[in-house]
Amino acid sequence: MSSLLCSSIGKKLLMGLSGLFLMMFLLIHLTVNSLLLIPDGGDTFNAAAHFMATNPFIAVVEPLLAIGFIVHIVWGILLTLQNRKARGSARYASGNKTKGVTWASQNMLILGITLFAFLVLHVAHFWVKMKLTGDPLLNDVTVNIAGVPTEVENAYALINATFAELWVVIVYVVAGIGLALHLSHGFWSSFQTIGFSNDIWRKRLTILGNVYAWFVGIGFSLIALLQYLFFQG
Repeated sequence: MSSLLCSSIGKKLLMGLSGLFLMMFLLIHLTVNSLLLIPDGGDTFNAAAHFMATNPFIAVVEPLLAIGFIVHIVWGILLTLQNRKARGSARYASGNKTKGVTWASQNMLILGITLFAFLVLHVAHFWVKMKLTGDPLLNDVTVNIAGVPTEVENAYALINATFAELWVVIVYVVAGIGLALHLSHGFWSSFQTIGFSNDIWRKRLTILGNVYAWFVGIGFSLIALLQYLFFQG
């Protein structure tokens, strides 16, 4: 098993599986974050955030998610360096004009490193404050959950205050576009890695991947932008 994971095929398999896992997470994360746009003072979002924070299943998935990110990042860097070493100077022969090769596929490492930097910022903005250090904005508020008044953290207030900063919004919008570019290649590539691809399905997965990638990327960008434009004050 260890020899498989250390091989090129094993690394690609881990990249594909971790990528699919993370793509499912992104869709769930976007769905929950879209509740930030309901004009009810954050009650619906806070109720959803409370459910996610107190759900035993989420408590199990959260460390798996962290492992998934680490595996995807580390193996992505290792595979890129390994492929560049194998190609040597041949990778410069055709320049950036190779037909059928997208800009995103040629720059997955750059996109990945950029998204990792954004992930560190995102964790510092929210996860660290919600899980470790706390923040005065997180003081409990009462929301109605299934007809029962419930005291929950005011996660909405923290997010809303963060998106009141224009530079933060710009970073999130750019990161959303970068995420879309990364996913546009990563989507079909993940399915190809696990063997679910051929001439017919490659075309379908490319189209489906582009739809998914830009839906998710633009979705995250719009949430930050709309919070800044319409939900302040």
